[in-house]
Amino acid sequence: MKEARPALRYAKAVLNLAKDSENETLVNDNMKLIVDTIAGSEDLQTMLKSPVIKAANKHKVLDVLFGDKVDNIVKGLFNLLEENKRMMMLDSIAKQYSIIYDYHKSMQVAKVTTAVALTNELEDKIQAKIVALTGNNASIENIVNPDILGGFILRVGDVQYDASISNQFNELRREFDNSHYIPKI
Repeated sequence: MKEARPALRYAKAVLNLAKDSENETLVNDNMKLIVDTIAGSEDLQTMLKSPVIKAANKHKVLDVLFGDKVDNIVKGLFNLLEENKRMMMLDSIAKQYSIIYDYHKSMQVAKVTTAVALTNELEDKIQAKIVALTGNNASIENIVNPDILGGFILRVGDVQYDASISNQFNELRREFDNSHYIPKI
């Protein structure tokens, strides 16, 4: 966690540059691509954190991976991280950028837990429900958990709406446990 504060500073600087050139959404998409790519490759994670590999070599790898896929602002970040020998912070910076970008755009992250993956149609319905509940849009993060059996659990900020089948079963169980129903024998 010692890199959290510097990562936030870098992310703020990148967001300010992106705002000046009106590319903050494109840069956010680039940062999400970077986070997903790093999360998907243990070799890349190890390479970025390795103190043995030179920053210039790490920069070359990032150029090959992201070359024409990222904006010039992100390429400038790669250069700056190479100069300051802080390439290992790239993942943290990208995550921090997305957080402050969402805050800047008044976007929230809505975590939706479902038994199966969401379809585009369901995402649109959930987005409408989020706007109705909070008044703001939210980016939807789908978490698949077959243990909830069906339905969904929606969490936006500190508000949680549980419409899962497993929750309904639990409520029914509590109702039976609390009732004083004595069956006829």
